[in-house]
Amino acid sequence: MHKSERYPVSHLVSHQADRLRKDVETLKRILGVQRFDVGIVCVDNRRIQHINNIYRKKNMPTDVLSFPFYEDLRPGKLPCALHRDEYNLGDLFLGVEYVMHQCQERSWDFHATLTVVAAHGICHLLGYRHETEEEWEEMFQKENYILREFNRLTGSHLEPLTKRCTGDR
Repeated sequence: MHKSERYPVSHLVSHQADRLRKDVETLKRILGVQRFDVGIVCVDNRRIQHINNIYRKKNMPTDVLSFPFYEDLRPGKLPCALHRDEYNLGDLFLGVEYVMHQCQERSWDFHATLTVVAAHGICHLLGYRHETEEEWEEMFQKENYILREFNRLTGSHLEPLTKRCTGDR
């Protein structure tokens, strides 16, 4: 696809928003956090690169950045919300332009990939990390479980995007 044929992020978001919202609700149900809010912000490469540079000191675009409400949550533990305003997992910034480019290069389905990226981001909101091989394996197992359940409920065929520790994600 030539640059002039790309859809602007705003068009893409409005076209996919309801489907993505429904998929995120399904992911939250699978994880037992359906009462919790997740903010989802879809951004272009310039914006995600700027955010990535500020918060991770990586001056490059990426697929997802997660900003958890519960910063010290341990993997496998659910947040304990005592008040209504604590029913918040945090925010996901989805690099939709970055994801679209990856999908074009690899002939992947855009919406399916966006759902997998959202699942990855939600795992981060729930305390999963991948700084070490052990953390990556734990997170991969959780993502794999979530996506298997998602597939069972929806008839989809989603898989985690990577199966090994990259240290970069």
